[in-house]
Amino acid sequence: MKLKPIGVIHTPYKGVEEAPLQGRMLNDIAEIEVFKEYTDGLKDIEAWQHLIILYWLERAKRDTLLTISPFDSKIHGVFSVRSAHRPNPIGIAVVDLIGVKGNVLKVRGIDAIDGTLVVDIKPYYAEIDRK
Repeated sequence: MKLKPIGVIHTPYKGVEEAPLQGRMLNDIAEIEVFKEYTDGLKDIEAWQHLIILYWLERAKRDTLLTISPFDSKIHGVFSVRSAHRPNPIGIAVVDLIGVKGNVLKVRGIDAIDGTLVVDIKPYYAEIDRK
């Protein structure tokens, strides 16, 4: 399997200790800079209010299978929590799309640290993405 980053996230969070547990809880604004060779893929993206952002959690541990959730003190399997530390540290966020200027998306609701690489961007379809 080969993944190619398609962009980079610019946030006010310079380190893991500054990033919130969940970006949806804050109103901080971030920018997603899509690399120039992928700019055409942004055509019509402004039609969406919300986007799903998949990103690579580079600083996460990849050998964690059991962890404690910040919401209780029990040990859980990593696949039953949203910990960054996991065999394939892919982050996911549903963000509010605030604006688009060229190859830069202005978004709200992401918890990634500054410089995090973007794996993919998808539109959020409420009809099929929520239960």
